[in-house]
Amino acid sequence: MEKYMDSFLRAIEGTASWTWKSIIFEVPWYTNYFWGIVVLSVAVWLLEILFPWRKDQAVFRKDFWLDAFYIFFNFFIFAIVISGFYKLLETLFLDVGISMDGLAIVDLTSLPSWAQLLIFFLVLDFVQWFTHVLLHRYEFLWQFHKIHHSVKEMGFAAHMRYHWMENVLYKPLKTFGVMILGGFEPEQAYIVHFSAIAIGHLNHANIKITWGPLKYLLNNSVMHLYHHAYALPENHRYGVNFGISLSLWDYLFKTDFIPEDSGKVPLGFEGDDEVPKHFWGQLLYGFRKHRSKK
Repeated sequence: MEKYMDSFLRAIEGTASWTWKSIIFEVPWYTNYFWGIVVLSVAVWLLEILFPWRKDQAVFRKDFWLDAFYIFFNFFIFAIVISGFYKLLETLFLDVGISMDGLAIVDLTSLPSWAQLLIFFLVLDFVQWFTHVLLHRYEFLWQFHKIHHSVKEMGFAAHMRYHWMENVLYKPLKTFGVMILGGFEPEQAYIVHFSAIAIGHLNHANIKITWGPLKYLLNNSVMHLYHHAYALPENHRYGVNFGISLSLWDYLFKTDFIPEDSGKVPLGFEGDDEVPKHFWGQLLYGFRKHRSKK
């Protein structure tokens, strides 16, 4: 038991220390997620101000500051808290003979760096797309995902407004994706993570982006706006446009839907007025049955 407690505490201490070192610039700039996200967020926000898609939407849109807080809460504060539990599970799995490379079906180490990154990106993006579909498909999971869909005016920071339980749900499946890739992340994986965050910010931003012919590969703000649409097409009652970084999976699995690109789409879901408007209420939301959109 002492070993497990030690692993738990060391993980929390290590994650907190890494976060603090990032804040005080003791982490190299190219792997500094804290200031990287700050700079990225400000840059996308400035693009929203300079090139607004919905010109009548305020610069400080509805729930702007709430969503901005979620950026730091989900990516740093909660990451510190949950890191101990992840380390606890890893230690337990190792004790029963389950290692990170136990499910490996691909050995990336023999491939060039660019190929490692590409495969890593594709596998993790598909895993997240599949997890996203599950969040919409199953009522228990949808209760937590409602927090993200309670956004009524879209902006870059809405990317990070999601219930902390989504961290718990996504992490095991993302870890599974890493396990099948030989149980490790490529040394330059920070490029993939930063790219995914940047694409996610742009997908939620008040900027009209379609990527032209690349729209069949890359997710975009026009496509993702319809993911948040209040009214869903009859043949897609659980949702459309589930893509995270890539739109590819939606086109492959016929969950794509872009009827027009005016940006004038009512957002939310039936019963979204039940979602608390403040952070502390949203923190505990989802653990009791609420009225569903379905």
